[in-house]
Amino acid sequence: MDFQILFEQFINGITQGSVYALLALGFTMIFGTLRMVTFAHGEVYMIGAYMGFEIIRLLHPSFFLALAVALAATALLGVIIEILAFHFLRDAPHATSLLVTIGISILLVNAAQLIWGPETRALPYSLLDKLDYGEIEIAGVYISFLQMAVLGITVLLMALLYVLINKTKLGMVIRATAQDYEAAYAMGVRVNGIFMVAFAIGSMLGGVAGVLIGVYYNLFYPTMGGLYGLKAFSASVVGGLTSLPGAVVAGLLIGVVETFSVEFGASNFRHIFSFLFMFLILLFRPGGLFGGRELIQARGD
Repeated sequence: MDFQILFEQFINGITQGSVYALLALGFTMIFGTLRMVTFAHGEVYMIGAYMGFEIIRLLHPSFFLALAVALAATALLGVIIEILAFHFLRDAPHATSLLVTIGISILLVNAAQLIWGPETRALPYSLLDKLDYGEIEIAGVYISFLQMAVLGITVLLMALLYVLINKTKLGMVIRATAQDYEAAYAMGVRVNGIFMVAFAIGSMLGGVAGVLIGVYYNLFYPTMGGLYGLKAFSASVVGGLTSLPGAVVAGLLIGVVETFSVEFGASNFRHIFSFLFMFLILLFRPGGLFGGRELIQARGD
């Protein structure tokens, strides 16, 4: 296999992995702050994808308008999920909130089937052509605008999240709440509001990922969040569960492993290879790649 093919598959893997990274960042934000897992994150991703689909199809073929609407819609959805599954159940056993998020995920899938139908939908090629601004050539490999958009938007959001968490007063409050929410509450922090903010941020990352991957593959269907949500959760575990850098690294690695497994003739088993890769990492590093690093250590210090 020559360098050109390797480089092409690497770009494809990074593109795929960046979506896993965004979703894993959302999981990490939520778990790192609330210390609870949501099983509705994949369905938030799906709703974000459909929001982008409708904006492009009905209003205007603008990639960035679709992202903006998906951001707003999934932020609101995240706040609603936090209120229903966590706010009113703050003193209940953790299993109760987990079951509620499972119920919400089922509800969202069925709602999507009622609204958009159970079949796979796609954008007309006439609209896709308006979203495609050409391609560039690097070392003999052609990289499309959509690939550049996925990578560029992912890097931008990661950078903004880093700045938010480490360089702003809100980020300081989020980190303090993640470290010890009872102490933060005693210091006058509105802990319930911070939980909602963290859930909204995590959900927005999932919504953007949905638009990116939905438009990139031009596939939209109600159950599209199931496998992606599972892989993103697995990536956050592999990354260390409470480490933002770990979520990014693990998501990118999983995307690259999947892509190269397809290139080497194992397309039907690519999901098996990705989960086998994650199993091997956890076998040798049970705490994950960045195990022991908390959300408050996102700087890398």
